[in-house]
Amino acid sequence: MSLTPSNMLDLGSPMPAFRLPDPEGKEVSSEEFAGQPLVVAFICNHCPFVKHVADAFAEFAREYQEQGLAVVAINSNDFHSYPDDSPEKMLEEARQRGYTFPYLVDESQEVARAFEAACTPDFFLFDGEHKLAYRGQFDDSRPSKETPVTGADLRTAADAVLAGQVPDAQQKPSMGCNIKWKLGRRN
Repeated sequence: MSLTPSNMLDLGSPMPAFRLPDPEGKEVSSEEFAGQPLVVAFICNHCPFVKHVADAFAEFAREYQEQGLAVVAINSNDFHSYPDDSPEKMLEEARQRGYTFPYLVDESQEVARAFEAACTPDFFLFDGEHKLAYRGQFDDSRPSKETPVTGADLRTAADAVLAGQVPDAQQKPSMGCNIKWKLGRRN
């Protein structure tokens, strides 16, 4: 299992605009979250690193959505080559995990490129002005470690943003599977 780290974009970078469908075709736009802090998570169904944190991430989302944080997940994997990441399977995954946030399909992979997403999971937290406040790991846990999944890193950053503060700039990259780019297309 090879590890791919997330790209550590400059803090303060503006959030790329996006408009993507969910697995049932309902479009969701970044404009719907204007003025609201937002987590954008690049995830998929089959990656062991995503599976490792998926239930805790679903719990994080439920807890923080109640506090005013918006959450969106995006699957940018080439689902034609990786059928476990197809929209139909995404719908099953969202139901099974109890996702309370939109889980969107980035079939063109343009949104992943705009965010410079590199791996699954890859987490981006934007403040209310949609400036990048945090990018990196959910926490220090990994499938091969005995460390419990807590979401500590993302929780600490979200707590700061919700309190109107700037998260600590010392942030650790996420680690996971590389995004499954379409043949001939790489980030």
